Amino acid sequence: MSKAAMLSRRTALAALCAVGLQLAVVPRVRADDTAPRAAAPTAWSSLSAAEQKMLAKHAERWNSLPPDQQQRLLRGTRRWLAMSPEQRERAQARFKRWQDLSPEERQFARKQWKRYRELPPDQQEQVRDSYHRFKKLTPEQRRKLRERWQNATPEERQRWLERRRQRRERRQPPAAQP
Repeated sequence: MSKAAMLSRRTALAALCAVGLQLAVVPRVRADDTAPRAAAPTAWSSLSAAEQKMLAKHAERWNSLPPDQQQRLLRGTRRWLAMSPEQRERAQARFKRWQDLSPEERQFARKQWKRYRELPPDQQEQVRDSYHRFKKLTPEQRRKLRERWQNATPEERQRWLERRRQRRERRQPPAAQP
């Protein structure tokens, strides 16, 4: 496999992992989705024993950390503590894959994640549905699909995407008329 194909494959995998990570994390209300407001500092003594144990490396300087950094660390800690052992194992595996990516691949994954977050909710749902369908394929089917896409001309890719769009439109019920 050529170096360019390997990079393309790893980049696609990174983008899929980014989407998968979002889908695997327990749904939650994101503070940064609301109107911006200043984070209030959190005293070390107000943290639970489990939170203090996880954040022990920050104990000495906790009270001097900026409040927004405290809140980010605390959100991550609480999310981690709320996960089942299986979820933690999957999160650790994803983090390991993330660490193994090159800086260029990480940047590409961040860019793709940002593009996904900017999509309207209905298009985000389409991406999630496509991701779930892709994950249901066998490894051999995935390999063949990737190969088919990579070997397709731009025109063939465009026709393929257009056919998929038309199939989706046929499956959706017509919009209600007022």
